[in-house]
Amino acid sequence: MASDARPRGTGSRTRKAGSVARKAASRNGRRPIVMISSYPPRLCGIATFCEEAREFIRKLDPDRDVVVISHTDGSGDGVIPVMQIDRPDWWKPVAKEIARLKPYAVHIQHEYGLYEYYDDRGVGDGNEGFLNMLEAIGDFPIVVEPHTVHGRLDEHEANFVYKLCQRADVVLFKCHYQKWRLPWTFAGRGWRVPTNVMVVPHGARSDKRWGLHEVPALRAELGLDKVPTLSDRIVGMVGWIQSNKRWDILLSMWEEIHNEILERTGEDWDLLAAGMMRDPHHKRDYETWKAQALTLEQKGIAHYYEFEPRGDIYYKMMAVCDFVVLPSVDETQSGTLARIISLNKPYVTTAPMEGLTAQTLESRGGLLFTTREMLRDHVVELACNEQLRMELGENLKCYLDNVVNWDVVSQQYSAAYEFARASKRAGEKPIFPNEF
Repeated sequence: MASDARPRGTGSRTRKAGSVARKAASRNGRRPIVMISSYPPRLCGIATFCEEAREFIRKLDPDRDVVVISHTDGSGDGVIPVMQIDRPDWWKPVAKEIARLKPYAVHIQHEYGLYEYYDDRGVGDGNEGFLNMLEAIGDFPIVVEPHTVHGRLDEHEANFVYKLCQRADVVLFKCHYQKWRLPWTFAGRGWRVPTNVMVVPHGARSDKRWGLHEVPALRAELGLDKVPTLSDRIVGMVGWIQSNKRWDILLSMWEEIHNEILERTGEDWDLLAAGMMRDPHHKRDYETWKAQALTLEQKGIAHYYEFEPRGDIYYKMMAVCDFVVLPSVDETQSGTLARIISLNKPYVTTAPMEGLTAQTLESRGGLLFTTREMLRDHVVELACNEQLRMELGENLKCYLDNVVNWDVVSQQYSAAYEFARASKRAGEKPIFPNEF
């Protein structure tokens, strides 16, 4: 069958993978940690997450290699790009590389879309290939970090999470509610509740905090000092422009908000709408919202700035904002929020919205809205109340330093690897305590 043949153009990738494997296996005689994930330059939130997580895993244990097995569009030092999801057996080259690397632990980033194979009818396999991969590499310690675990799992999601917990040694949920909802979800189906679920939050950097005295230089670096109508006071809406981000909600009411803030405080606040489209399926919304932002810019009360939300520039763009609005309508957790937390920026976001709401409650660093009126009132309140902005920012600093700092999270990863290795030695899953 065609699917059994080696795809054209993969020979050099296979040779490169072998070289990476030999190098990793020989370094100091220590087995590498192997991450399986999408990886840059792919424009993907999970890819960016993996790149950042890898940086801090290496930092914690610099003498151990951290190798990445990625899709074929991943690249970089220590990256093995062999996953071809257009093949039903895409997972076999992954299993082959794992066998060759003999890893200390396998750390997998999971999102359903990353591992879904579609046949010639357009019918997906329900991540069956991903579960096959876990079985194929089952001799090694496996830690899986799923990025989408809804509080109310549908039938497919519940079945997948159940099988995932059976095949992995340790499963890392990002939020506590995801774990304490499992007994309700599974018990209602008469299923045994898995014991091998740990809660490890989405990591956030602590090395990207700029002081107020550094903001003018950042504005100049970004070219914002050359925008004569841009105020010193900025509300930010920053990140990938996607349909689920609902930029239109704030754009549609910004002129009214701007005028009320000006009337109450005498301060001229502008809206900075900064980002770009990632998925062409969202092109219509992107074009509409960009046009709305440019109309507001012509009125001298906003500015549209197009850039790729990755790397340092993403942090710098948020750093010039006094606070940030994240009006998402479909998130279990958000890399955008992780960057907001990194910069200790007060924020306004949607509720109830799974991980966004959970982290807002836990951090006490943002305001939640459920209606247009609440969004409007919260934006006005934050603009008019400097003391509140300072209080929320300080709460975020404490949350970052003590809970979601990558240095803290990487230590939890290290503990998860040890639990997974102990699980393999004992031949049984670890038992972590219930949340409640």
